[in-house]
Amino acid sequence: MTFSELHRSVLKAKKDGTPLPENLTDKEQHQLDCLLHPDEHPLVWKMSDCDCKDSDCVAACTFHALEIHDGKAVLNPDKCTGCAKCIEACKNQNLTFSHDSIKVLEMLKEPEHPVYALMAPAFIGQFGADATPSRVRSALKQIGFAGMIEVAAFADILTLKESLEFTQNMQQPEAFQLTSCCCPVWIKLIRKDFQKIAGHLPASVSPMIACGRIAKQLHKGIRTVFIGPCLAKKAEAKEPELAGAIDAVLTFEELGYMFDTFQVDFSRIEGEEKEHSAEAGRLYARTGGVSHAVSECVRKIAPDCHLEPVFANGVADCRKLLENVLSGKTDGNFFEGMACPGGCVGGPKRMLEPVRAAGMVNDYAAAAPYKTPAENPYVIDLIHRLGFFTIEEFLKGSDILTRSL
Repeated sequence: MTFSELHRSVLKAKKDGTPLPENLTDKEQHQLDCLLHPDEHPLVWKMSDCDCKDSDCVAACTFHALEIHDGKAVLNPDKCTGCAKCIEACKNQNLTFSHDSIKVLEMLKEPEHPVYALMAPAFIGQFGADATPSRVRSALKQIGFAGMIEVAAFADILTLKESLEFTQNMQQPEAFQLTSCCCPVWIKLIRKDFQKIAGHLPASVSPMIACGRIAKQLHKGIRTVFIGPCLAKKAEAKEPELAGAIDAVLTFEELGYMFDTFQVDFSRIEGEEKEHSAEAGRLYARTGGVSHAVSECVRKIAPDCHLEPVFANGVADCRKLLENVLSGKTDGNFFEGMACPGGCVGGPKRMLEPVRAAGMVNDYAAAAPYKTPAENPYVIDLIHRLGFFTIEEFLKGSDILTRSL
């Protein structure tokens, strides 16, 4: 039985309340344990033992999270960011990532704790042509979620925060800003290898963490599941300072398995229309989206303050950009890095080719009823419900969006 077949059979058994697969090999039993108890295993695990003669996985890890001991690759969980480079490099396809789909399915069976799906901005088109945003929302409710929240709305809020911080920072001589939004691998890279410029990162959480924190503050007792194409979000959700905002992280691939298990037919689903996000937050899904969103917002709130963005794709390019920033060899004053080529749409567990996905993200952003976060009534309503009267008051007076540098 392949791992994919085992994964699907366990999902179906858990859904139907039938016995789990039996007469498994030792390899399959290990995989089953990893599926059933993801929190007891590292973010990346081996599907079976190997001798790692080529060590391609070790060479691919820029964070040195893998080492060879006695001829075997051993993961250091404290160093692993979830960038997935080792998984992509393994010629034997023997590495995989922590899966939360069984854990989430069990969560959905507990009515005393409603579960909300926090959907990443990159979800457009990921589940097929019929899977419009409104139908995805309905499908999630069909399989047991209490509702869907677009994380793009919280990217809107972070856009406002970064824009205000940028206008303040630019009052200093030779100032520049590193974006703190979205990509946890970019943040880890700066904190690990570029401490000299880490002070140029705003002390902000990601839109995922902001969404989870605010949702739990407004709706006591709920559980939150982030859904996106990224493995690094699984690591981010477990960081000690951020833990508690997100209860589980599903990739698009994992959610696709769940839709298959529940036999979801998007062509037969009536969509539930809700507009939560502005153009700005929706663009976070692709490279340059954060820069564009912050630039447009800065233009609105401080027309005389000029943002000159430079952005990088992929871990190697992010490292090169940061080296240039450190040595003063780059123009610009706002630097954005995404660990995946193309941005989040190029994440390792995407379901759609990145270029096509980026085009669909651009179309979805262009169709947004609001262009900037300041115009988004959903954002304004959230801020009021949290007890603040203005956006500025919320950004200055609430620590829900902050973390230590």
